Amino acid sequence: MKRLFGLLLILAIAASSLKAQDFQCSVSLNTTQISSSGNQQRFNELRQKLYTFVHDRKWCQYNLKQNERIECSMTINLTKASGDEYEGTMTLVLQRPVYKASYKTTLMSFQDKKIKFRYADGDPLEYDENSTLSELTSIVAFYLNLFIGVELDSFSPNGGSAYFSKCQNTANLNSKDVGWSVAESGQNNRYWIAENFNNGTYSKLHDFYYQYHRMGLDVMYETPDAGRAVILESLKLLQQVNAQKSNLAVVRIILNTKKDEIINIFKEGMPSEKTQVINIMKQIDPTNSSAYDAINSASNSSPKS
Repeated sequence: MKRLFGLLLILAIAASSLKAQDFQCSVSLNTTQISSSGNQQRFNELRQKLYTFVHDRKWCQYNLKQNERIECSMTINLTKASGDEYEGTMTLVLQRPVYKASYKTTLMSFQDKKIKFRYADGDPLEYDENSTLSELTSIVAFYLNLFIGVELDSFSPNGGSAYFSKCQNTANLNSKDVGWSVAESGQNNRYWIAENFNNGTYSKLHDFYYQYHRMGLDVMYETPDAGRAVILESLKLLQQVNAQKSNLAVVRIILNTKKDEIINIFKEGMPSEKTQVINIMKQIDPTNSSAYDAINSASNSSPKS
């Protein structure tokens, strides 16, 4: 009987842990540029701790069902090591399914080029949202909250506001460190990502995420023309944000993430839609200007498939 009770308790704890999970996240640590036979155990331990840190902690205020967990990936690529100090990059991808479709849309896909942290054998990955206990956990928590914020924005108007505030708080706590400083050139680090999402001047960024995804992509399976028309209007919102301040960190992320998807969506559009989209995208994304000419070519693919 004691044995049975113990087993039931273990199963209950395991079930509770599963319910607490908010993410379906691939967590990778690439150490090929710095690895040696003497530190593989350290890196294996860190990989496992990172996975546990992401999946065993409650991040979202909502109780997400298994099929509602946030789909993302984090790949840390370490390029430099000095004792217990590490530097590298982090590749981040956030996806969500499109309503009634097998297609998954990418909400964000970008690389953080300024990852720096300390980790020694046996160090716990501790985190407190009101203080900095670890450079690494601050970075990971920042991006997990960012992912929740963007995901919720894509489902409801300003749904992610609380999580963008958490991002700003983490950025403020780490404001003197590499990758967080307001003074770093390019306005392209974690501080500026948080600033863009929390700055009321750029509030149409939140409207863009909601209109493009919930009112646009999510209706394309049943009414593709109506969905495409809303996506066009959402691109006009992005154009308005760009007119307020060009080259914003978040706008650059959106453009790099959505370029190919936008092209494929509007290949099937009306001629007037194609003209408008090409003009908008060439204006706000001049680096990839020529790529948008492909909208005028024929297409056999669609996000509704």
